[in-house]
Amino acid sequence: MKTIQLLFIVLSIFMFTACSDDENDDPVNLPAANEFTVTIENIAEGKDFFAYGSTGLITPGNSESFSFNAGKGHYLNFATMFVQSNDLFYAPSDAGIALYDSDGNAVTGDVTSQFYYWDAGTEVNQEPGVGADQAPRQSGPNTGTAENGTIKLLSMVNDGYTYPTLSDVIKVSIAHDGGTLFTVTVENKSNTASLASPFAPGSWVVHSSGQYPLFKDGSTASSNLEGLAEDGNLEGFNTTLGANSGLVSPFAPGAYSVGKTNELFMLGQSSTEALMALAEDGNASGFAMHFNTPDQGDSPAPIFPNQSYSFTFTAEEGDYLSLATMLVQSNDWFIGFDNLKLYSGSTPLTGDITSSLMVFDSGTELDEYAGAGNYQAPRQPSANSGMDENGVVSIENDLSSNVPDLSQMVRVTITAN
Repeated sequence: MKTIQLLFIVLSIFMFTACSDDENDDPVNLPAANEFTVTIENIAEGKDFFAYGSTGLITPGNSESFSFNAGKGHYLNFATMFVQSNDLFYAPSDAGIALYDSDGNAVTGDVTSQFYYWDAGTEVNQEPGVGADQAPRQSGPNTGTAENGTIKLLSMVNDGYTYPTLSDVIKVSIAHDGGTLFTVTVENKSNTASLASPFAPGSWVVHSSGQYPLFKDGSTASSNLEGLAEDGNLEGFNTTLGANSGLVSPFAPGAYSVGKTNELFMLGQSSTEALMALAEDGNASGFAMHFNTPDQGDSPAPIFPNQSYSFTFTAEEGDYLSLATMLVQSNDWFIGFDNLKLYSGSTPLTGDITSSLMVFDSGTELDEYAGAGNYQAPRQPSANSGMDENGVVSIENDLSSNVPDLSQMVRVTITAN
């Protein structure tokens, strides 16, 4: 009898254990799992030029300075009205002044020899300093006789009038303040010339080779140039240059990790070799899970405006997504997530997750002004060629003044299936 009772107890324990195991194996009680797709879009608006600005009225005997950042391959153009004329202006060649020489050294010193008198071809010339349709004698802006001509060097215009020697009237010099910072000083020397004249407000712009942001020799003047050359009116240029100047950055191939921890980087810790390669040079190959081919292409490349990357992965409740992709116009900045939660309870994350993005600094290379640094792609001589920072991975809170908000540069969305 005792033996039968003992067997019954053992059998009961076995059945209980078996039932318990069956319950643990029941798929209903397993964590939810989903397939997710992430899309990273470069939504930046294309910009033609890097930076712009203006000068005010510069009276005889006075000067004005302006500063900007520029990198190798950048040019400066500047135009200001010769006020005692109908439509003449001072400017360098239409292609601008190279800010670095062929050896990569910053151009400095007196650059007045690169400036000329230009005729906008919009208003018939009158004797300088005398004409009734010249400021300050004209009855109103744009009141002279229309010329319907083209932009020319004044030396190519045979109007029969005598003009002061340019170097007796204006002096333009460039100083290199270190790094990528330049200061230009425009001096009005006309108080010692035969014809004293103020310089009206002028426009300056930093641009790339082969661009003609203010005017083009032999072309009909734009309404913007006409306003500047006839009346010192910068409203047109300020609007046009303002809308077409600024930082535009591609985003490089990147990496991601899925799980309970961030396998890409750790805040406050030194960067790994793989993260350094990603953040400095857009090389994500050091990570097992990475993306490198734009949706619009068939080979590895950065994404430019209107292009995107996509990648797909499977995750379960309790998992996090970490992401890193280089902000190309920087030394070692990358954007991404540090452990973004993929579920709320059992509900998978879906929708626009751009607001969760942050800019991180890998701490591996000293920062330069974004878009101008000579150790940033594509200006750097080779990969990993900037000055070592010997720092740690951190959230970057000191962005260059020209870096737009991330919401204006990139959009990241996630869908769950």
